[in-house]
Amino acid sequence: MRIPESAALVLVDLQRAIDHPSWGVRNHPDAEVRGAQVLAAWRKSGRRVFHVKHDSVEPQSTYRPGQPGNEFKPEFVPRAGEPVIAKQTGSAFAGTGLAKLLEEGGHQTLVLFGVITNNSVETTVRHAACLGFRVILVEDACFTFARMGWAADEIHAMSLVNLDGEYCEVATAAAVLLPLDGARGLVGEVVEDGTDPLLGE
Repeated sequence: MRIPESAALVLVDLQRAIDHPSWGVRNHPDAEVRGAQVLAAWRKSGRRVFHVKHDSVEPQSTYRPGQPGNEFKPEFVPRAGEPVIAKQTGSAFAGTGLAKLLEEGGHQTLVLFGVITNNSVETTVRHAACLGFRVILVEDACFTFARMGWAADEIHAMSLVNLDGEYCEVATAAAVLLPLDGARGLVGEVVEDGTDPLLGE
């Protein structure tokens, strides 16, 4: 996979709100681990990081400003110089300055992950593609929840099927890590037989 130096990493709605039990049963329990690996390698490579934060206007939302859920998850707290884009809808581009920031920085390729797969992630990916950006979606650093008799894995998979090839390239964290400078040590521990448990090689 080719990831240009000008590519930007976009993290979507990775806030403490998503851990509230009211969301129900999720998939990808290791999504935060995978995402943190990508973020660490991305920062080490010197590429730009953009954090999207959902500031819900719904009174009952766990994402509403002024409560703990609005804060970033500890693995994804922005560093100095990393822009934070606040949104109030499913798309990180609707009513925000994200597109302008990306265009001004020459970031035509976006590597993206976050939550929820079939909600803000899918909406943001579709919007980005419609604006002309190339999007690489790190699917195992995303997750969703079971709904209406559908398992979380099923909903996640359907969202990916709808996006892949049309709006984005669906990839794993391991595939994204490989082209990044200095990322090898962040992929996984090499076990005694010489294989890497995350890469499977």
